[in-house]
Amino acid sequence: MHENITALLIELGAVILALGILGRIAGRLGFSPIPLYLLAGLAFGHGGLLPLAASEEFVATGAEIGVILLLLLLGLEYTASDLVSTLKTQYISGAVDFLLNALPGAAVALLLGWGPVAAVALAGVTWISSSGVIAKVVGDLGRLGNRETPVILGILVLEDLSMAVYLPILTALLAGVGLAGGSITLLISLGTVSVVLFIALRYGRVISRAVSSDNPEMLLLVVLGLTLLVAGIAQQLQVSAAVGAFLVGIALSGEVAHGARNLLSPLRDLFAAVFFVFFGLSTDPAKIPPVLAIAFGLAILTALTKIITGWYAARRAGISTAGRWRAGGTLVARGEFSIVIAGLAVGVEPKLGPLATAYVLILVILGPVAARYTEPLARRLTHKPTKPTEPTDVTAVERLDDTAHTAG
Repeated sequence: MHENITALLIELGAVILALGILGRIAGRLGFSPIPLYLLAGLAFGHGGLLPLAASEEFVATGAEIGVILLLLLLGLEYTASDLVSTLKTQYISGAVDFLLNALPGAAVALLLGWGPVAAVALAGVTWISSSGVIAKVVGDLGRLGNRETPVILGILVLEDLSMAVYLPILTALLAGVGLAGGSITLLISLGTVSVVLFIALRYGRVISRAVSSDNPEMLLLVVLGLTLLVAGIAQQLQVSAAVGAFLVGIALSGEVAHGARNLLSPLRDLFAAVFFVFFGLSTDPAKIPPVLAIAFGLAILTALTKIITGWYAARRAGISTAGRWRAGGTLVARGEFSIVIAGLAVGVEPKLGPLATAYVLILVILGPVAARYTEPLARRLTHKPTKPTEPTDVTAVERLDDTAHTAG
């Protein structure tokens, strides 16, 4: 027993120290640490250079907590009124986003003969952009005041809210429930989301006052305990623990949400990093080269479809041509949600994990490059001069910047 604990502490300490060093390296180089975390997981996982044994179960539990905290903090960034407003104004752009970016993933899975469940999973992997990576890119490029930034935020909000419907459907399919069971799960999910939005709009302040505490320790314990409890109940109902955590975040607002973000952000960063490492641990590096060409082709295709998505959404909002290209290039990055989805579905198709890992590695590196150079490249190709960037209200988009140190 003593030897097991000693080995656990040594392995866990080495992993966390390595993550800290990798995070600093990524910060110096100016890009997201996600690819380095994934590579670290590949190095320490099965078939890697130095497989972990004693800490694997602990890391798996930490990874589950990481997903829950990622979604909780994401929910805390939005209010129910934000979500309702975005749904009313940008639902058409959200539908275009889904069609252009989910369908290529589904088509590739079906062409590879992976079956309909894997097709639904890979559709989600290629559909969802990385809020964390995009937030950091927007801040680093000084575009928080740009007119196209609220459009980018709107697309991300719609994608995040869509997860409250998509994840329960995927969970039901993975569990092998029938049409009736899947329909019930979806109805429960939609009903839960609707009820939470209604309660948050009508009684959000009451809930926040009940949770509020001037003592940071008490606030941390109450919010974290409530989130884990709701996530567990949601998982039991096959609605998805992640969705439960997201809904808790939406229900809290005002000073409580701000205080909870400050207290939970370091925990989020730690456990989210553990999550990405765990996904790498569960992927055999030897299985990546056979799917690398597919991953690269899919990455290039869906990078282009994201650029088209952003261009279209910005055009609907009356943004200038230069702003349309900037919006499209900014949306290219994939990250945390793609890995979450692949992690759920990896048991259905063994090659899905390696493909998703390679896909995210490519786009999490390509994303910042596309955000910076899509507009200048388009201007050079079309030979059209650009108009000066017009600033806009940054109150809403500042919340996007707060997620910049998310691990994705």
